[in-house]
Amino acid sequence: MAIWFTTSPALEKIQALTKDTLAEHIGIEFTEIGENYLKARMPVDQRTRQPYGQLHGGASVVLAETLGSVGSALVIDLSQFYCVGLEINANHIRGVKEGFVYGIATSLHLGGSTHVWDIKIYNDQEKLVCVSRLTVAILKQTAKEQDRPAARRSL
Repeated sequence: MAIWFTTSPALEKIQALTKDTLAEHIGIEFTEIGENYLKARMPVDQRTRQPYGQLHGGASVVLAETLGSVGSALVIDLSQFYCVGLEINANHIRGVKEGFVYGIATSLHLGGSTHVWDIKIYNDQEKLVCVSRLTVAILKQTAKEQDRPAARRSL
């Protein structure tokens, strides 16, 4: 059974959530949505490497938080609620110098006030690069939040 608020969120609408954000700037692309998971990829290039030529750990965290936060946005009624990251951790397993990394987020807990996501990131050879857990706060919208751009209030 699907966990999403709408019956079948389209990848194009999900990708639109990243317009003019850090996720768009570093090239994160959503690639797949299943009944209980969301996948995206991110390039390992000049935008996401650290000075030694390896994927920056912070870039992995951006991918993880993007996946989990967007996952939460897809689970809630965005006309009534919004979601923000509350806590994230990441264990960096191996370095990556080129290509893409691929993240998959699955929910561990979908409560009324918090969501917890498990995010695993893999390299082109499907080897584990990073393991992350994100806790997201689910907050009731006020009149001020309802003034946000329409693209971020519905999917």
